[in-house]
Amino acid sequence: MIRRRDFITLLGGAAAARPLAARAQQTERMRRIGMLVAGASDDPRIQNRVAVFMQGLQETGWLIGRNVQIDARYGSGDDERLRTMAAELIALSPDVILAVSGPAVRALRAKNVTVPIVFVTVIDPVGSGYVASLSRPGGNYTGFASIEYGIAGKWLQLLKQVAPSVTRVAVVRDPLISAGGGQFGAIQAVALLLGAELTPIDVRESGAIERGIDAFSRGPNEGLIITASNLAGLKRKQIIALAAQHKLPAVYSDRIFAADGGLLSYGPDALPTFRLAASYVDRIFKGEKPADLPVQAPTKFELVINLKTAKALGLSVPPSLLARADEVIE
Repeated sequence: MIRRRDFITLLGGAAAARPLAARAQQTERMRRIGMLVAGASDDPRIQNRVAVFMQGLQETGWLIGRNVQIDARYGSGDDERLRTMAAELIALSPDVILAVSGPAVRALRAKNVTVPIVFVTVIDPVGSGYVASLSRPGGNYTGFASIEYGIAGKWLQLLKQVAPSVTRVAVVRDPLISAGGGQFGAIQAVALLLGAELTPIDVRESGAIERGIDAFSRGPNEGLIITASNLAGLKRKQIIALAAQHKLPAVYSDRIFAADGGLLSYGPDALPTFRLAASYVDRIFKGEKPADLPVQAPTKFELVINLKTAKALGLSVPPSLLARADEVIE
C-alpha cells in the first residue's frame, strides 16, 4: 500500500520534471509520458495505483525529473472534461500515453491519436474495439484488461453462499459499455441453476442509481450485484450507502468496496498491472511497438469480506467462505 505522503512526493517529482532536467546538464534524452485518468486525483485508490506505476518506472531505470517527465490529467468522472484533458495531453506530444480505464481510452480514440497507448483497468478491450485481439493487438494500443466475463457468474455464486435466502437479485450495470451487457450475460448463465431471478438496473448518473435501487428494494430475499465499471467506482460510496439503507447483501468487483463498507468483493488485484504497465512503457521507449505487445488478462483475484457489514445485515458468513478469503475486515 502506497501512503498518501509517498504519492505526493512521487507526483511532486513529476511536476518538477522540467526544472530538474534543466539543472541536470545531462545528454540523455528526456522522455515524456502523458497520463489520462478517468477518475479523480484525490481518490486514494487512484493515488495508490499511480504511485505504483511511478515506482515501476523507477525500477526499470526511468527517473522522474531526470530522464522522464509525466504530464497527468484527471477527468474526475466527467466525460466532457476527459475529452478536453485528452486534447491537452495530445498537444504536449508525449512519447507514450498511459490511459487509466475505458473512458480514458475512448476519449483518446475520439481524437484519433497515433501516439503509443498503454491502457490499464480496461474491461473487454477486444469487444470494445480497442484492440484486434489479446495476443496481437494491432495498431497503437495495448495494455492490461481488468475483468474476464466468467468472473461475473462467480459474483452470484458468492452472493448465494453468504446469503442463501436471496432469490431476487438486482444487477447494477453501465448500459453504454460493452462490458455492461457482457457481465450481465455471464450472471444470467448461472442464475437459473442458482434459483435467482435477475433485475438489471441500468445507470449512468447518481439519480438513476438511487431510483433503480429504491424501486427494486420492496420485498424480501433480495440481493445486489454491482458489475465492474468506471461509473461504479466513482459512485461506490453512494452505492454502498444505498445497500446498507435497504439492508441488501451485495457483492462488488473491487476490494475498495469492501474496504469502504461493502459486504463482499471478488475481483482482480489491479496494483500489479500498474507496475507491469511501467514495464510496457519501458519496452516502447526501447523500440518495441504496441501492436506486438500482447494485452494481458488478470491472473490474481482477491476475495474480501467485511464481517462488520455482515453483522449489520444479520448474516453469518460460512466458515468455508472465510477460510478462502484473502482479507477479512472486522
